[in-house]
Amino acid sequence: MHRHAGEYVAAFLFGFFAYCLFEIALRGRTHWTMGLLGGISLALLYSMEHHLHEPRPVCALLGAGFITAAEFTVGVIDNLIMGWQVWDYTDRPLNLLGQICPLFSALWFVLCIIGLLFCKALHRQFSGAATE
Repeated sequence: MHRHAGEYVAAFLFGFFAYCLFEIALRGRTHWTMGLLGGISLALLYSMEHHLHEPRPVCALLGAGFITAAEFTVGVIDNLIMGWQVWDYTDRPLNLLGQICPLFSALWFVLCIIGLLFCKALHRQFSGAATE
């Protein structure tokens, strides 16, 4: 069950555009760095779906942890250093420097469950295309 680079590219592109559309639908705007983060996150989930043999909730928890850490890192750069004001969680309980908060970590967990299901379907699509 070997994966080709094209599968990761497809996962990245889907994550990039899906996350941008998700943000636009929810808050009316997005930022290119959020697209990159969405693409990287889905490519990571795609790799986890293949390489980790843990139950889906465990993989989703790991994915949510990665996304939360990446969101903090990107938030410090985008919002605090560059001053781009991409997002601000200062009004959320238990936020850390306004960049991450438990509410959004929980949302990333739910989105990771959905993302892992998508990754499994994407891999089936690539596997089916390879055998035809």
